[in-house]
Amino acid sequence: MKATEGGKGRRMPRREFLVKLSTTAVGLGLTLGEGPRVVLAGEVTGRRKSPAVIKAAFLRPRGTYWMGWPGASYDVEGQRQRYTQQIQAAAKESGVRLLLSQQPLYEENAVKQFVAEAQQQSPDGLLLVLLHMNQWRAVNSIVEAGLPTIIFAPIGVSFTGHVAGLSRRTGVYLVSSLDFNAVKYGMRMIKAARQMRESRIVNLRGNETKETVVNKLGTQVRTIPRHRFVEEFNRVAETAEVWAIADYYRGKAQKVVEPREADILNAAKTYIASKRILEMEKADAITMDCLGLVGARQIPTPPCLAWSKLRDEGIAAGCESDLNATLTLMLLQYLFDRPGFQQDPVAETVRNLFIGAHCTSPTKLNGTDQPPEPFILRSHSESNIGVSMQVLWREGQKITIAQFAGPQRMLIYSGTVVGNVNTPPAGGCRTSVEVALDNVADVRDVEGFHQVLIYGNYVHQLRAFCQLFGIEAVPA
Repeated sequence: MKATEGGKGRRMPRREFLVKLSTTAVGLGLTLGEGPRVVLAGEVTGRRKSPAVIKAAFLRPRGTYWMGWPGASYDVEGQRQRYTQQIQAAAKESGVRLLLSQQPLYEENAVKQFVAEAQQQSPDGLLLVLLHMNQWRAVNSIVEAGLPTIIFAPIGVSFTGHVAGLSRRTGVYLVSSLDFNAVKYGMRMIKAARQMRESRIVNLRGNETKETVVNKLGTQVRTIPRHRFVEEFNRVAETAEVWAIADYYRGKAQKVVEPREADILNAAKTYIASKRILEMEKADAITMDCLGLVGARQIPTPPCLAWSKLRDEGIAAGCESDLNATLTLMLLQYLFDRPGFQQDPVAETVRNLFIGAHCTSPTKLNGTDQPPEPFILRSHSESNIGVSMQVLWREGQKITIAQFAGPQRMLIYSGTVVGNVNTPPAGGCRTSVEVALDNVADVRDVEGFHQVLIYGNYVHQLRAFCQLFGIEAVPA
């Protein structure tokens, strides 16, 4: 690669350029061996988000236990202290503001006061911890307040009849277990819902500027003219940061097939342009009518590499101005700290496999703080220009497929990666993941388009989120 300083002027020898690049990298906070390190969009823009608030309380009878579960042998005060410490630690770890009642709710009047306070304070959710089987009536009266409620019923305070109906009720996440990690996930769900309400998506499409709010979720959507991306792209010079990004992807790739040096530099510029727009619009996520810009030949490369890199950093980047897909990417990132792959669904009818195909897969599929999966630099298949990612998904890996189908409905499937399809001999997008689906008799019946794939089986957790916040989960 030949290097230019600031995109113009004299040509520097490679050795001189690398020395200058390393020096510049220190100032920019770049780590060339691991790829450029950046700060997440919400932090860059200085958008201040309020922490989620959870109001919590223990429920138990007053006095000494005698007969009845959990029994007189149960160290009720010791368990209350232990669970208090776990709840406080989980709240601190997740950045949740905890309002924990100083005294357990012993009697009906205390329960009524707790409900009145909750209605006045309007926390994002409630956490109730049962320490005696006789408290289920009080739990039900608190649930009637209508706030998202986590109920922790450690083994020994309930029978199946206590939990069978309540555990399936909308607005409730009931944990009948000794596994406190499930309670931590409940707190994470409440935090994620708050994050969705306080997040903003910038959508580059058409020629108008407008502000909307997504029903149910509360996410802000700021639509701006798509030519803004062209303008920002044209302002990006060949800086050290651009070269660092290009060098990282060229160096990490298993191989480079179609892209030329200029293509990789342009792909790096699309990332810089994207981050500038995120910062200017104080946005946490981005989506764009990218195919329209490519089809009109307004940009020399689609932003596939930029979208992959943004997702690797924990920033939702949706293709083709698809808000449902972008919202899904955001939620999965907030809940599980894993970037998602928005894709076009294909049915392989001979082996009954689901194929997810697109040109914008993230590489850090195990988590934004984990090493990338192997990838190849390819051209964008439909236009055969620029740079797109062919990411090689790990065979045998359990995955989840999810998609908001409107904010009040979510499609949820699971499966196992069985292979990666190459183009050629196939046509279509560069990353093409073959998945054997669970509990799907005929792959042609899978609902949705632009569903999002992530590593890990999170079907149970996603269904719990849908139930807690009144979203229909499909299949039922």
